[in-house]
Amino acid sequence: MTASVEKFTRQTLLDVTPLTPSLFTFRMTRDPGFRFIAGQFARLGVTKADGTTVWRAYSVVSSPFDEFLDFFSIVVPGGEFTSELSRLRKGDTLLVEKQAVGYLTLDRFSDGRDLWMLSTGTGVAPFLSILQDFEVWEKFERIILVYSVREAKELAYQELIAELTQREYLAEYAHKFQFIATVTREEHPGALHGRITTLIENGELEKAAGVALTPEYSRVMICGNPQMIDDTRALLKTRDMRLALTRKPGQIAVENYW
Repeated sequence: MTASVEKFTRQTLLDVTPLTPSLFTFRMTRDPGFRFIAGQFARLGVTKADGTTVWRAYSVVSSPFDEFLDFFSIVVPGGEFTSELSRLRKGDTLLVEKQAVGYLTLDRFSDGRDLWMLSTGTGVAPFLSILQDFEVWEKFERIILVYSVREAKELAYQELIAELTQREYLAEYAHKFQFIATVTREEHPGALHGRITTLIENGELEKAAGVALTPEYSRVMICGNPQMIDDTRALLKTRDMRLALTRKPGQIAVENYW
């Protein structure tokens, strides 16, 4: 067995579900030996017709305790990976590197009362995994998931988000959770209108959550496009909130695998 073979396992595609022309979810089998912490990502590989393999990083949507792996993807026009992935069908093979990666995990924070999860687009994926793990519900008094998209039809996993607090093991913690959707290109009932940074600047996000963003009580996880991450970090810096590092506690954790 070569070193390259030992680095990954071959898994079977169980389902591909298109949500919009540019978004889809997919599920695959999970190797019994594959371990990850909620919030981490896996490197997936698809083999092209010429025999070469294209690798991309995807945050895991499913729980660390599920027997399958769920992922959320955008269709990149002409993209080498998603073009190949879009051709795959149920029963086809994908490669999964054995080692999960990523630092958008709860152990980035040693304290805090309120956990804010700020996401754009497919950046909601790691937060859905974290929310299906029991640890976050014990660790924080308030959990606020903010999910920003361009158009309301792009709001994925609404059924999962709605039923989270109905799960037997989370029912007594339901009062801790708040979901705030934001739509940037249109008005939509039940959602805020505007970018996350704009809604922080004008106070609408905190008003909707009913709690302030403060360095004392707030811990903020950010995942989405790089510009949003940079802009949000800069904005929170003006509120004396800084990146949480291994040897230097802070209020912010980010993931950026672009």
